[in-house]
Formats: sequence, C-alpha cells, structure tokens
Amino acid sequence: MGIPLNLHSFSYLAIILCDSKLFNFASAVIERMIGTRKSHSEILESILRCYRERNGSGVFVTEILIDGYKKIGRLDEAASVFSGVVKDGGLVPGLVCCNTFLNDLLRGNRADLFWKVYNAMVEAKVAPDVYTYTSLIKAHFMVGNVNEGKTLLFEMEEKGCSPNPVTYNVVIGGLCKIGAVDEAFELKKSMTAKGVFPDCFTYSILVDGFCKKKRAKEAKLMLKEMYDMNLKPDKFVYSALIDGFMKQFDIGEAFRLKDEMAANGIGLNVYTYNALISGVCKVGELEKAKVLLNEMIAMRINPDTQTYNYLIEGVCREHNTVMAYELLVDMKKRNLTPTVYTYGVMINALCRDQDLQRANRVFEGMISSGLKPNNVIYTTLIKGHVQESKFEEAINFLQDMKEKGIVPDVFCYNSLIIGLCKAKKMEDAMTYLVQMNASGLKPNEYTYGAFIQGHSKAGEMQAADKYFQEMLGCGLAPNNVIYTVLIDGHCREGNIKEAFSTFRSMLGRGVLPDLKTYSVFIHGLARNGKINEAMEVFSELLDKGLVPDVFTYSSLISCFCKKGDMKEASQLHEEMCKKGITPNIVTYNALINGLCKSGDIERCRELFDGISGKGLAPNVVTYSTIIDAYCKSGNLIEAFRLLDEMSSKGVLPDSFVYCALVDGCCKEGNVERALSLFLEMVQKGFAFTSSFNALIGGLCKLQKVREANQLLEDMVDKHITPNHVTYTILIDYHCKAGTIKEAEDLFLEMKKRNLKPNIRTYTSLLHGYDIVGRRSEMFALFDEMVTGGVKPDGIIYGMMVDAHLKEGNLMKSLKLLDEIFVQGMVLDQNVYDGLISSLIKKEDFEVLKLLDELGEQELKLSHATCCTLIRGLYEAGSMDKAARLLEIMVRFGWVPDSTVVTDLVNEVQNDAKSEKIKEDQNDTNSENAGHFLKQAAIGVAHQV
Repeated sequence: MGIPLNLHSFSYLAIILCDSKLFNFASAVIERMIGTRKSHSEILESILRCYRERNGSGVFVTEILIDGYKKIGRLDEAASVFSGVVKDGGLVPGLVCCNTFLNDLLRGNRADLFWKVYNAMVEAKVAPDVYTYTSLIKAHFMVGNVNEGKTLLFEMEEKGCSPNPVTYNVVIGGLCKIGAVDEAFELKKSMTAKGVFPDCFTYSILVDGFCKKKRAKEAKLMLKEMYDMNLKPDKFVYSALIDGFMKQFDIGEAFRLKDEMAANGIGLNVYTYNALISGVCKVGELEKAKVLLNEMIAMRINPDTQTYNYLIEGVCREHNTVMAYELLVDMKKRNLTPTVYTYGVMINALCRDQDLQRANRVFEGMISSGLKPNNVIYTTLIKGHVQESKFEEAINFLQDMKEKGIVPDVFCYNSLIIGLCKAKKMEDAMTYLVQMNASGLKPNEYTYGAFIQGHSKAGEMQAADKYFQEMLGCGLAPNNVIYTVLIDGHCREGNIKEAFSTFRSMLGRGVLPDLKTYSVFIHGLARNGKINEAMEVFSELLDKGLVPDVFTYSSLISCFCKKGDMKEASQLHEEMCKKGITPNIVTYNALINGLCKSGDIERCRELFDGISGKGLAPNVVTYSTIIDAYCKSGNLIEAFRLLDEMSSKGVLPDSFVYCALVDGCCKEGNVERALSLFLEMVQKGFAFTSSFNALIGGLCKLQKVREANQLLEDMVDKHITPNHVTYTILIDYHCKAGTIKEAEDLFLEMKKRNLKPNIRTYTSLLHGYDIVGRRSEMFALFDEMVTGGVKPDGIIYGMMVDAHLKEGNLMKSLKLLDEIFVQGMVLDQNVYDGLISSLIKKEDFEVLKLLDELGEQELKLSHATCCTLIRGLYEAGSMDKAARLLEIMVRFGWVPDSTVVTDLVNEVQNDAKSEKIKEDQNDTNSENAGHFLKQAAIGVAHQV
C-alpha cells in the first residue's frame, strides 16, 4: 500500500485506543509516532487513511496529534496538521481544541500561525464561541489593531455571543496599553450595566493604566470601589498604586498605601518594595531606601537585580559612586548578576564626575563578567573621554566597539565630532564625518552645528557657511543656536553685511531670535563700532517684549564709552538699574574706562568707590584702568596706593598695571623707581615683550637711550623677542634726536628679524630723514612702504607733499595731493598753505608750464584738487593767477567749460559739510537697518 506496516499499525492502534476512550494510551502512541523520523504529513496521511478504513471511528485522534506537536514546541507542524485535517474534511477538531490551540499560539507570540489556524477554522465552518472571540480580540490588540478589536466586541454581541469578564478584561487591557484609560473605564461601567461584573483583574488593569498616565488619585478611587464591591485587592493592585504615587512624587501617599496593605493582611512582594525604593531614590531620600532594603531582607523578601539597579542609580544620582561600588559588591554576594543597565548607570555616573579611571575599570569588569557593552555605554565612555580632552582613548573605544561588531550610531559619532570641534581639531572631526557618511549614517542638526560652531569660533566663516548650506541642502532646519553662532562669527570677522544677511535668513525661515541671539548681535555690532545699528537692534529687542540682560547692556555701554559718549553710556546704566538689571563688574569696568579716557578722574573714582557697595569686587581690569588713568594724570601717589590696595584684597597685579606704573614713573623722571618696578615684574614672571617696551619707551622719553639699548640687549639675552613696537620706540627716539644712523641700523635689524614695520615705524623714520634733510632717502623709503603694502595715512602724505615742495618739485606735490583727495583723506592746513604759497611764489609761466606738462602726460587733476588750488589762490589774493589756472583746467577737461572761479570757491565751502552729510548717510543706513528689522519681525509674526 506504500505505507510502512509499523506506521500503519501505530495509526490503527491510536484510533482504536481513542474509540475505547483510552486517551492517555493513545497520546503515548502518537508521541512514539512523532518520535520517528517520519514527517508530520506522512503521519497525518497514515492516520487519515486508517480512519477512512475504519469507516469514521476515532474522531479525537487528530486532536491528540495536534496536541502532541504542541507539547514539544513544534507549533509550525501542529498548525500544518490542523490545516491538513480541515482540507481533508473528515476529522475536523472540536471547538475546545481550536480555542485551546488559538490561545497557545497567542501565548507563544505566533500571530502568523494564529491567523493560519483561525482561517482554517472559518474554512471548516467551526462556529466561534466567547473564547474564540476573546482570542481574536486579544490577537488584534497585540498588534495594535484597536479598532478591529473593538469591532469584534460589538460583533459578538450582535451575533448573540455574550462577552464574559475575560473578554472585557482583554479589551480594557488593550485600551489601557495604548493610554485610552477613560474609554477603558467607560467600558468597565457598560459591562456592569449588562450584568457582567468586573473582577480583581479588571480593576488591576485599570489601576495600572491610570497610574501609568500619572492619574494615581483616580486610580485610588477604584481601590475604594473594589472594597465596596467586596472584592479584595491583591498585592498587584497595591503595587501598581504605590508605583503610581511614587512616580508622581507623592511619597507620603505611597507609604500610607504600604501601611494599608500590611493592615489588610496583604503581603508585600519584591515588586512593591522595588516601586518604593525607586521612588525614594528619585527624590534623593537614600536613607529611606536603605531602610526599605533592610526591611525587605528582614521579611525574607529577596531583593532582585532591579532592586539594586534602583539603589545604584539613586546613589549615583547623588554623586556617591563609592556607595554604588559597595552595592555592586553586595549584589554579587547575593548571587545577583549585574546587568548591562547596572554597569551603564555606574559608567555614566563616573564619566559625569570626570572619574574616567574608575569608569574604565568598571567597563573592564563588565567585559570580564561576560556581558557585552551596548551602544549607549560606548557612547557614554567616548563622550566622557572627549569632554576631558582624552581624544586618543575616545577613538580607541570607537575602534573597540567596531571590532566587537557594535555599529556606532549618529549619537556616538556626534559625541566625538562635537568634542573635536570644541577643541578646534577640525580636520580630525572631518575624518569621522567621512566615516559616518561611509557607514550610511546621515549627519543631523547637532553634527552640522558642531562644524558650524567650530569653524565660526576659529574665524573660518567660509567653511562655516559651507556646512550651513550643506545642512540646508539635506533638508535639516537650523535652530536659533546655529543662527546665533553664525551671526557672532560674521560679527567677529567684521562682516556686518553678512551678519545682517544671516539674521534676515533666520527670520525668513520662521526661526524666532531669542534674547541670546539679540544679545550676541548687539554685542557684535557694538564691538565693530556700529553703535547706531546696535541701538536699532536693541529697540527691536524691546519691541518684542524681551528683557535685555546685563550682557546686552554692558555691550552697548562699552561701545558708547569707547566712542567717548559718556552721556549715552550713563543713560543706559541708569536705565538698566531702573529695570532691576544689576550691573556686573564688566559694566562698571566699561564705565570707568570711558570716564578715564574722557579725563573725568573724579567721576571715575566715585564710581570705583561705589562698586563694593553694590556687592561687587573690583577685579584686575578695574584696578588696571584706574591706576593707568592716575599714572597718565601724574597722580602716582594714588596709583601706588591702589596698587597696595589691590594686593591686600588678593587681586594680583598683571603686566598692564606694572607697565602703566613704569610709564608713569618715567614721565615723572623717577628712573630708579621705574627700574625697581621692572625688576619686580621680572621676578613675578611678567618679563614679557610689553613689559620691556614700557620701560624702553619711558627711558627714551627721559633721553636715557644707553639704558634703553641695554634693555634691548637684555631682552635678547632672556630669549624675549622684541616686536615691531620695541623697534619703533627706539627708531622714533633716534629720529627725533637726529641720530639717524642708529635709527637706520635698528630698522635693518628689525627687518632681519622678519618684523614687518608698521605705519608708525615708517612715520618715525620718514620724519627723521625730513629733519636732517635727507629727502632722497625719504622718497625711497616712501616707495618701499607703498610697495610693501603699508597704506600711507594723512600724516605721511602731508610729510611727502611738504618734502617735495621743499625740493621744489611742485608737480610731485600736486600728484600726491590728487592721490590724497581720491582716497578721501584730509591733510593738515599747513600743508595746503605751503602748496598755495609755492604756487604764488612761482612766475605765471612756470605754473602754466607745470599744468601743461601734467595735461600732456595725460595726468588728470581731480575736481577736488582743482577746487582746492583755485580757492587757495583766491583767498591769497592772486585772482589773476587763479583765473589763468582755471583756463588750463577747462582746456584739459578737468572742470566743466562753463566753470568760473567763484563756482570752485563755493564748492570747496560746501565740501566742508561733507562730514555732516556722511553722518546723515550713516543715520539713514541705521534707519534702513531698523526698518528692515521691523518689517522682518512683522513677517515672522504673520507666519506664527
């Protein structure tokens, strides 16, 4: 027949035993059949064949076969047997077997097989009962199909199948799981109305659901309801309530419930104690946690791993890592195995407390215990080491996790990248960004933010903008922190236009600036001297209802002080005080500095003396500023008294204080005291270049050049490098003294040291050459300066015009004058007088010849130069010469044909108003900036 006799015989035997109701023996036979190497399909085919041969007896045999596969966990084969039986149509399992099988599949989390079996039931037309519906509802809720589950509840009622308490409990549990506790509570009320009364499990589900929604007080009302219905709450109901009150930090109510449990004879279990311990640990009541631990041990309730996890987490939260170690040891003594979470809590606490050595030891202990660290633990260690600038160790952890097959995520890479960017290691950070992209991870806002901030702080705004644009290209939305960083960076670079553009972009994208953004922007504008624009932004800040902080006010006050506008600075100071914004020492330092620079020492001292009454202490900057002011005003007695005062108050003088005092002593001619101070500076480690410069400058003022030169040699001996200021001081002295050779030697020595002369150096040397009449060297030096990229100022141009006039080279003077006007510079009146005087002294034919030569060389005098020359001659009474010059100017097209002498004279007078016009233009620009800010704010308001 094609079937082995043994299998066939066993099949017959199983059927006969079922007919005789000897189900245990039949089950043993089936188990033997399953134990053979025959497949489930072969065994089923044999049983079905024998069933047909016996004309339909032994109906329970297939149920026993299904049960046999279930017992040994072979659910797939059990489901296949079920489907095979249904397809055959002969031995369809009964409803009890079907319901039991469905329930077993749900417990085994085999939703796939559940629906396979249920569909087979439908195919076999097995009518569902309340247990079937209950399993179906549970299956829907398990996968989140809430609506389908609720629909089945109504469907079964419509079909006359009344739900039982278990059915309602399944639906109530499913609703509570998704947080729909009010709907669950209403369902509880409706079941009561239908005569189905909730049991302890119903209330247990509801109590737990309400507690998880932080509605413990409502949950407690259900406890009362249980007692009213003569239902005895169990330890699970009480544990859920205690946990709920603990999570809402109602410690007192949680402990009252604990006492109530004991009074009602309900024994506490480990879950109850864990809820209590977790709660008291979260609020820092560690002594109560210890009492609870000892209490549960005394009651012979063994703490579990979770108990110790709560305790360790609690002591770590209080930075008591020593006790955490003790708990870890105690935990192991009780044969409780620390989990990855246990070690993670300890490692996090140790890294937070910068105890990296012990954090590493805990990590090693974790590895040796056989536990595998997860991504979170590695990220914690990487972040901890990065924050302490231990980049090599952090990178080793990253490599280690890769070797262990743990893939770093975005948070892990960000921890490393953010730390490297903060440490200005931008190239290293870039390496890990490349790695991150290569592994398929997409950088997020924090990744880009780190690069933007790093490059901005380094002044690399082009790179910062590149990452910003890349961020936008990825569809990521920058927040106000990133915009603030960019605005700050552009302001630091002096690029106010780009700062405004970034601010405009911020508003255009609907990102609202906060106080920090406004403060940084105001500070940046003020630092760049854009006080009008800064005040406009300040007004916008106030219009938005934001309250400026001390940082904002201090920035504005400092800017006004630097500009010498003490009236505005004082008004802002009064305004902030009226608003209850307490000025800090930075505010007072700015005001004191402004008053000192304006020469108002008396008011400065009043402000200084009042600082301590405001609860503030003057710092080194405060003392430095006022000491410097006293030194410059010649009041050395008060300057030295303040030096003694600051030392007595524990404020250590810095090099600036000593330099100010040295300079003051030199001005007074007290070289001995100046040298004494200098030696004190050296002893205190203030032997900086600036210190030597102060004394060298003082000695030069006192004509003590030998001592000054000796100091220069001392600098070199002490390996303190002289800078361009050092050489400029000495060069300036020698030039004024007429010892030009020494000045030239110093100039050459300076260049040998690769020190680039600045405009003050060139001014001193040019002036020196001019004094001794060596104008050829003067002209050569001027050309060298221009070629070297040092832009002449009005003083140097004035010297050069005068030098050419002294040499009788009027044409050169005129060319330089024209160059000066083109650049918008204004010369000293003496230079103009000298030029006009030279023109007047020359014969008419000489002047005309000079202008002809200029025209023939296709050199064009600017309109401003023409006006200046004509006006000078006009005011000197040389009307005829002025008229003849004007004819030549008209001929060469330097002025319009219709021009008359009085036109140019009047035009020069109008030019005197140019500065006023510029100021008005600046005010207009500020108004435009303010208008832009207001319009942008209105736009954002509409968006919001």
